[in-house]
Amino acid sequence: MTESARSASPESARSASPESARSGTNAADAAAESARSATPETARSATPETARSATPGTAHSATPETARSAPDGGNAPDANARNTNAPTADAPAPRPDTVRLGASGLQISSVILGMMSYGDPDKGAHEWSVGIDEARPFVRRAYEAGITTFDTANVYSAGSSEEITGTLLKELAPREEVQVFTKVFNRMRPGPNGAGLSRAAIMHEIDASLTRLGTDYVDLYQIHRFDPHTPVEETMEALHDVVKAGKARYIGASSMWAWQFAEMQHVAELHGWTPFVSMQDQYNLLEREEEREMHPFCAHTGVGVIPWSPLARGKLTRPWDAQGSGSRANTDEFGKTLYRQDEDANRAIVDAVQQVAEAHDVSMAQIALAWVAGKDAVSAPIVGATKEHHIDDAVAASRITLTDDEVTRLESAYTPRVPSGF
Repeated sequence: MTESARSASPESARSASPESARSGTNAADAAAESARSATPETARSATPETARSATPGTAHSATPETARSAPDGGNAPDANARNTNAPTADAPAPRPDTVRLGASGLQISSVILGMMSYGDPDKGAHEWSVGIDEARPFVRRAYEAGITTFDTANVYSAGSSEEITGTLLKELAPREEVQVFTKVFNRMRPGPNGAGLSRAAIMHEIDASLTRLGTDYVDLYQIHRFDPHTPVEETMEALHDVVKAGKARYIGASSMWAWQFAEMQHVAELHGWTPFVSMQDQYNLLEREEEREMHPFCAHTGVGVIPWSPLARGKLTRPWDAQGSGSRANTDEFGKTLYRQDEDANRAIVDAVQQVAEAHDVSMAQIALAWVAGKDAVSAPIVGATKEHHIDDAVAASRITLTDDEVTRLESAYTPRVPSGF
């Protein structure tokens, strides 16, 4: 993503068309208009100025009921309800449900284990990552707890995350019993076609990823970001060919502007190519801008949302003034750029998470994850784990139902902010 794209305001990005006038541009505008018309009534009737200043608020109730098979997170029987996630002598520990990824036929676990934390710390940009021997107990614990879906990327620790993912999953289960997701876009080698979403890059990188993963196919092949330097038609046809070659079962996308995603989907539809079935975007109580356009569009078109950073890099798991532990808190340079807008509002939100968690007698992480999972557009959150309780919290959160009053309490302090992370 170019610097100008990152710094553009949401309004200017939504109203802009791609730099080059592609053949699908007019139709993409229609698709983008459809996305805008799917937003809540207040967003449709608002002027650009008021839309930017409005809080997403009730976006969770504006999506179609058919977007998720699970009930909405706000339908608890009474305001004093408590979760029943803790195992008793007569009840087994909770396990994640199996859900469908959006309107697709792909079944995944309702919690996805993110594999970015596992890799060679001497490779790539994640010096806080842990190697295979340290990763093994976490991946095994996740699988034994019922998590069957694992998300990685070619760029994580320069490919070593994919290697660890493939090796550990082979130790645990037959290939058909797990769902393996990976991504393409970021630079993997110097020189031409070493990054981006050109046909040359995609065809090379899918084979490289399959080799590192030690498998013949991935269940979901995702573009890590939008590539402004490659025609959308070229990217979508290449991804379609990857699917038709049997190297990926489905394709998905990650953080970008809603109009860009709408254009890519329309180009696929126009040519009869494989469309995206998922959107992996940043979504949590401290970053809710996706409720304005992306999530209504996804719910309206049957695309499953699988959010990254549902715990806001750990900020939603502890009191605001508490410091994060571990090497990642000090060395995650990308993470340091996130959640720095309106810290007064962020503090109030974190305080609300703490209060609701105390009322439920559970961890703050469970409440923050339960809020994300309760949204209609969301299929499953992606969680990382470098401590055993991270997995336990993620699984337990799938059994927590928040009341309408609790949801309002968690959301009320949110203020608009510039989307970040892409």
